Amino acid sequence: MSETVAKDAKTGMEFLPIDTLCVNTIRTLSMDAVQKANSGHPGAPMGLAPVAYTIFNRQMTYDPADPTWFNRDRFVLSNGHASMLIYSVLHLIGVKPIDGKRPVTLDEIKRFRQLDSATPGHPEYHLTSGVETTTGPLGQGIGNAVGMAIAQKWLAANYAKPGYENLFDHNIYAICGDGCLMEGIASEAASLAGHLQLDNLCLLYDDNSITIDGRTTLAFTEDVGARFAAYHWNVLRVSDGTDLSSVSAAIDSFKKTKGRPTIVIVKGIIGFGAPHKADTEHAHGEPLGDEEIRGAKRSYGWPENESFLIPAGVYEHFQANIGKHGAAAHATWKTKFADYKAKFPELAAQIEQIQGNKLPADWEKSVPVFPADPKGMATRDSSGKVLNAIAKAVPWMVGGSADLAKSNKSKLAFEGAGDFQAASPAGRNVNFGVREHAMGSICNGMALSGLRSFAAGFLIFSDYGRAAIRLASIIEKPVIYVFTHDSIGVGEDGPTHQPIEQIASLRAIPGLIVLRPGDANEVSEAYRIAMLQTHHPVILALSRQAVPTYDRTKYGAVSGVAKGGYIFGDAAGGKPDVILVATGTELMLAVEAYEKLTAEGVKARVVSLPSWELFEMQPQAYRDSVLPPAVTARVCVEMLSAFGWERYAGNTGTIIGMKSFGASAPLKDLMVRFGFSAEIVYQAAKAQLAKK
Repeated sequence: MSETVAKDAKTGMEFLPIDTLCVNTIRTLSMDAVQKANSGHPGAPMGLAPVAYTIFNRQMTYDPADPTWFNRDRFVLSNGHASMLIYSVLHLIGVKPIDGKRPVTLDEIKRFRQLDSATPGHPEYHLTSGVETTTGPLGQGIGNAVGMAIAQKWLAANYAKPGYENLFDHNIYAICGDGCLMEGIASEAASLAGHLQLDNLCLLYDDNSITIDGRTTLAFTEDVGARFAAYHWNVLRVSDGTDLSSVSAAIDSFKKTKGRPTIVIVKGIIGFGAPHKADTEHAHGEPLGDEEIRGAKRSYGWPENESFLIPAGVYEHFQANIGKHGAAAHATWKTKFADYKAKFPELAAQIEQIQGNKLPADWEKSVPVFPADPKGMATRDSSGKVLNAIAKAVPWMVGGSADLAKSNKSKLAFEGAGDFQAASPAGRNVNFGVREHAMGSICNGMALSGLRSFAAGFLIFSDYGRAAIRLASIIEKPVIYVFTHDSIGVGEDGPTHQPIEQIASLRAIPGLIVLRPGDANEVSEAYRIAMLQTHHPVILALSRQAVPTYDRTKYGAVSGVAKGGYIFGDAAGGKPDVILVATGTELMLAVEAYEKLTAEGVKARVVSLPSWELFEMQPQAYRDSVLPPAVTARVCVEMLSAFGWERYAGNTGTIIGMKSFGASAPLKDLMVRFGFSAEIVYQAAKAQLAKK
């Protein structure tokens, strides 16, 4: 005798357990959105739906009514191609719009991957409410999650007081896939996380054995669990990713584990429920097709011709769980924080400033002013002094170097700064080790948690972290990159360590501000500019070799750096016949040539141009006042690639720059070999004047 199955009178659906109903709603929303867009990845969201449901509805402390609540648990989708997973969940839990970010409505899900929708192809932090970081380039989310975990540990160590520990006790959850773990950044970040014993970090690995090209056996056969055990992680396994109880039990185990981050290796089936494309690369990288979707829906007990269906009770179930629990936890936190504020007003004020992306009052008074000195100092040396002064005034400025802190002068050395280690999480110096790529991504995660993060290294190795630098610009977070050894001035280390094309390529990144200061006071001003940014990351390109500290009663006011370029030295009457333009250490070459030309009665002007980006932001009238279009006799000098300088040299101007890689030799010999001297700038200016 056949069993009678109850059905919903409206939809004809079988009455499924509410957990199953919610999981299948995530799956069907995801496949329907991808199908409607005719673009995207349905397989990973279908396979991961039980994991995401368990994290959000059973484990996370999160208030959908305020997705920026300071002590919320964070969720990072490192395999960002599975974006419909997070969009489906954010819609079902009812995340509210905040700070100009848009909510994921059902209409927005129907507009997946369409122009100006809140559901782009990969999650975008600045656009969609509830998205904690922009992901897509695989492995970046793992680095971001490590940065968020560091930030939580640091905040707890510096601000939690007895009885108030739960004000700063959130966890970080991240989902990743095979592709994420193949990327080198994942290894870098995981290694550091294990060293730092970040037991607030739970990484859930979707072990589904599929990439775009096919089975992972084509290229990825390592024992991931053994690898992470070697990193000093707690390794857990869930053999059936559809078993909600097993997934939840693994997360419970994570919460009890001390002294190690946790990876949960979840054996999943990509495209779960799709009858033919399941467990194949096709379910990963392209829409399923109408026939496959109907088959999948039949396997779920779903009306196969319904699209974007959200059955009765699903919204209510999420609201009764994550919504109710999150609201209660948030309300308790606010009450507790009010009590904390009464007892620790200075610390509470700092937390509010961190939350509001503000800086302490009078912080700018800490910025040093350097006396004129013809011998001067390397800009990396003045940078170290300025960085320490500002960081002392801004208690939540935290960062470090990829192993070269002594050389790039990025160590915070004032009393109490300390090193961030497992045993000393209040420290301000993060020792990233030789991990430039992870360093950038981790600093992005720290910035996303409210800290003013900085990353340091040699400019040549910005190549190793370029993807993370680019993402800092996309997420619009003001991470500061302190890059030294900024030209062939590196000298004997040779072409492998001498940056040539790096600045040109960094200038090409939209939203990134590059500053190459020419003396100690330009360094101070560059830091002031960097600290005032709220949406732009900043590169400081700094020298190994000494440059004079200029007398500002004789030369242009250093405040001109804020405009990107300014008149440093001018002709009498302000009407030059020739203009010398320089950045960084080459400013001294232009100044020497200018002084010689002026002594001869030549009407010359020197323009310091430390930031092309800031200069281009100025009104045309200002730019024309600095570089008058009528003055075509121009010499531009920079000990880097000449690429792009045509915009300032014009069609007839002279560009003195690098047209090849450098060489291994003392700096003086390199300057002669590659043609960088005040005399050469002077001769180029005379040649320009001769054309008139």
